[in-house]
Amino acid sequence: MKFWYRFAYYLGGFAIGLVFVFFILNGKDASCAYFPNARVLKNIRTKPFHYAPQAMDELAKKWVDTADVRMTLTYGDVDFGRSNVAHNGGKLYIVEGKTKNNTPLELKVVNYESKAVLEEIVRKKE
Repeated sequence: MKFWYRFAYYLGGFAIGLVFVFFILNGKDASCAYFPNARVLKNIRTKPFHYAPQAMDELAKKWVDTADVRMTLTYGDVDFGRSNVAHNGGKLYIVEGKTKNNTPLELKVVNYESKAVLEEIVRKKE
């Protein structure tokens, strides 16, 4: 069989395979979190999320709101040099991000087995 015929059969089978994969994965909330930063943030986001009183005090000051916290927990960077430390039965993670007004902030989140607690919100110097 000539090369072009084999190539055409290959492309045809590949296209059929893509269609099957598209229909199988379509509508499912499938995501890939392979890197450590993405895995930690996804783990924190999927658990019930609670705010400690100190974090609620910072939210009351109006320089940061819960939308900024959610955005930081989605697109922020975990500082692994200071994170993954045992803290009150969970692990403490430091997540750096920015508010919608580009104010740098730092979240201190304790990740337990069944929940995540935002312990502190720190405004960082620019």
